[in-house]
Amino acid sequence: MTAPQPPGQGTPGQGTPGPGDRGRPPRGAARRPDRAGRTALALYRRAPLADRVHVHVRWWSAPFRRLVRTLPAAGRVLEIGCGHGLFAAYAALDAPARSVVGVDIDADKVAVGAAATAGLPNVRLSASPDGDVPAGPWDAVVVVDVLYLLPADQQRRVLTAAAAALAPGGRLVVKEMAATPRWKARWNAFQETLSVRVLRITAGSSAFTFLDPAETAATLRAAGLAVTAARLDRGRLHPHHVLVGVAEA
Repeated sequence: MTAPQPPGQGTPGQGTPGPGDRGRPPRGAARRPDRAGRTALALYRRAPLADRVHVHVRWWSAPFRRLVRTLPAAGRVLEIGCGHGLFAAYAALDAPARSVVGVDIDADKVAVGAAATAGLPNVRLSASPDGDVPAGPWDAVVVVDVLYLLPADQQRRVLTAAAAALAPGGRLVVKEMAATPRWKARWNAFQETLSVRVLRITAGSSAFTFLDPAETAATLRAAGLAVTAARLDRGRLHPHHVLVGVAEA
């Protein structure tokens, strides 16, 4: 496994967290799928139309290209709340030495994702109705836009369990939405209300709990992790931010 590095150091494509680096691509380029992204999206070409639309919207709205750089280039990676498995597939294609496991409470999304990724030997998706964190040790655990669907105390329990499942030197990557800038937070709340309460695209509570990044960071530190943070919302409509907690080696 590649040793974890703090954001802004290292080389892209080698387990490098990209949020704060100076060499980030232009705004448009950061959104466009790279080769691994195009391959990942193509996996869903035979999925039902609604699912195809969902994964494409997911790609263009989420900073996956920068987020994948927070992961080690090799090792066992767990994604909690993988949905259709798009990010899991992208992470596996981006670095074939990663072995990626994705779990989600939504069995229907998992079924679509499992069918799409069946040809990838380093990806495995499964439904987890109870929401428990699978036993490790994991070289990385990543949680992308999931925690807000849980009450605050349950968010803390999930993060604490995920931290406990890390291998020595492993990292816990938490990508969520911030409460600022306020106009971005309001836009995000509107979109999530549409997805969860109206269209019912996303499974989970209809009550949203967006915690301040500082509060989430405190939970990671209480679990014994060294934490770095970065905003990922430059040039985007959503208030993306990421926390990376690294366990002692």
